Amino acid sequence: MRWTLIGALCVIALGGIALGQRERLPAECRQEIVQLCRGAGGGFRQCVRTALPKLSDPCRKAIGARDAAPIAGATEHAFGPDPKQRLDLVKPAGVSRAPVLLFVHGGGWSIGDKRHAAGDKSAWANENGWAFATANYRLVPQATVENQAADVASAIAWLRTNARREGLDPDRIVLMGHSAGAHLVALVGTDPQYLNAAGVPMNAIKGAVLLDGAGYDIAPQANSKLNPVKPMYEAAFGNDPKRQAELSPTLQAAAPNVDRWLILPVASRIDSRNQSNGLADALNRAGASAEVVAVPGENHGSLNKGLGETGDFATEQVDKFLAGAR
Repeated sequence: MRWTLIGALCVIALGGIALGQRERLPAECRQEIVQLCRGAGGGFRQCVRTALPKLSDPCRKAIGARDAAPIAGATEHAFGPDPKQRLDLVKPAGVSRAPVLLFVHGGGWSIGDKRHAAGDKSAWANENGWAFATANYRLVPQATVENQAADVASAIAWLRTNARREGLDPDRIVLMGHSAGAHLVALVGTDPQYLNAAGVPMNAIKGAVLLDGAGYDIAPQANSKLNPVKPMYEAAFGNDPKRQAELSPTLQAAAPNVDRWLILPVASRIDSRNQSNGLADALNRAGASAEVVAVPGENHGSLNKGLGETGDFATEQVDKFLAGAR
């Protein structure tokens, strides 16, 4: 029963990465979580929600690798010297200058893997004439959120630098992120320092799709005692109000920004809806075009896992959005 509970909590807190009873973690990792959370203030449930940054690197890797099967037809490429600075690329057959959809995974800034829930996305993108790339990035606490945003920008730069060799269009790139990955995509798409440092012009990014992020304005989330994953925000963003503001896409949304945005919160998540609307309002005031569509009948994990499936509501919204980016 306890491991079923851990799975349910982690689905909420960790970008839909399930740890259910049929997908048991290695014994060493299970024991590490029990030792960390036994007798913890706030109880076992609260500790499980927020323990990730305190776990050992091997345990966090084991959690992040769940549901991360190899992607059919993908090739892996390094965009930096760190082992995490890798992307998988799958190209559509018969397209000589394919536009690129780059996906950034979630996981509370501290776990996750580029292959998580990526198989259906890659097949769907290729069927629609898009190349699909999915990138890893360095993780908290070994890296900072600033490092992570720089990694996303570096992955974009690699795609543009190698576009001719790989048969890609360097100036038709759309970014998509889920959960913490949605925050990173939003940060790269609003704060030009990251793309500038990577040598990527803002106008090469034709759009950004955000899947159920709830951290576009950091301070309300990091400082709220009611936020069940408050320690996760604290581990990623610290307690300095200036740094929290600098890493908040909503507060960085003065022009220039990526021009077009599709923001898809889960309809039942009030914090995600509120944060999404706040970001969209800031972007629209700055001259970008941002639309929020609340997704019914999904949860934080199922929205991400179902993206790319036939008949999926969110996929239909993204299809319409990508049609305008070609």
